Amino acid sequence: MTYCVGLLLKAGMVLLSDTRTNAGLDNIATYRKMFVFEDPGERVVTLLTAGSLSVTQTTLARLREAIDHPEEGVPSIMTAQTMLEVAEIVGNTLASVRHDIDVRMEASKVSTSASMIVAGQRKGGTMRLFLIYPEGNFIEATEDTPYLQIGEHKYGKPILDRVVTPDTSLEDARKAVLLSMDSTLRSNLSVGMPLDFAVIEKDACRVSRRQRIEAQDEDFRAMSQAWSNALRDGFQKIRI
Repeated sequence: MTYCVGLLLKAGMVLLSDTRTNAGLDNIATYRKMFVFEDPGERVVTLLTAGSLSVTQTTLARLREAIDHPEEGVPSIMTAQTMLEVAEIVGNTLASVRHDIDVRMEASKVSTSASMIVAGQRKGGTMRLFLIYPEGNFIEATEDTPYLQIGEHKYGKPILDRVVTPDTSLEDARKAVLLSMDSTLRSNLSVGMPLDFAVIEKDACRVSRRQRIEAQDEDFRAMSQAWSNALRDGFQKIRI
């Protein structure tokens, strides 16, 4: 399993994913779950993936093929007129891949469920953030709910509900998603380091900041310990 989260703020978008993939306790591996497609200054599209690795990798391969061979007439996320059209292309591709693999895997009863987060902006358009469901349909982040999650999301949701609003700064948003991930890492073994972090500033149409956070990262460890201490101190101060 995995955990990915995306925030849509007035100042930009903040994205974070883990890299753990497991097919049983004795088959754990690391695979990137964040993928960036950009024409700097003109368009940026970032995909976060969760679920069946076979489905997500095949979906990404088909999306890349459409980008590399535009003469084939297949819709491409890098030439779509709007981010809504990008979400539709990703959703249709994901649903098509899942259907194809479902037919082959029917007898083995292996799950082919997969979902994606699509974040991006094209020049002249607005920033948009979508969650693509396994069936290809999707929902969009709004001012009321300015974040979307996929994978093992329940452990990291409470802090986002409490602190994130559209007015949250990019630096506070970074702290929020990292603490959300830290809570998930502590409570679910199917989510693991390293982490991939990215920021897309409003109207930049490019990834403004990108970082791979390894398990031994001292800043992440210090933040995790400070959060644990703050929770324990807060717990002790509450009287009922």
